[in-house]
Amino acid sequence: MSDRKISEMSFEEAMAELEAVVERLERGDVPLEESISLYERGAALKKRCEAKLKEAEEKVAAITLDAEGNPAGTREVTGF
Repeated sequence: MSDRKISEMSFEEAMAELEAVVERLERGDVPLEESISLYERGAALKKRCEAKLKEAEEKVAAITLDAEGNPAGTREVTGF
């Protein structure tokens, strides 16, 4: 597990760590207190992944197309 701040992770980094957390929890050989900490970190990682996916969806939705359907630029999207 990484000690890196979740808020600084890319989608791929957060997803990889989330997968590792789930794997450890599924094995069932982690002490209770560590399981709780892992679960909390996993929940935060899941939230980060969801936020990064939403951000990507909004960026894709901001792409404008010309009359022929070719990308013609982007419209301004707030919140980035």
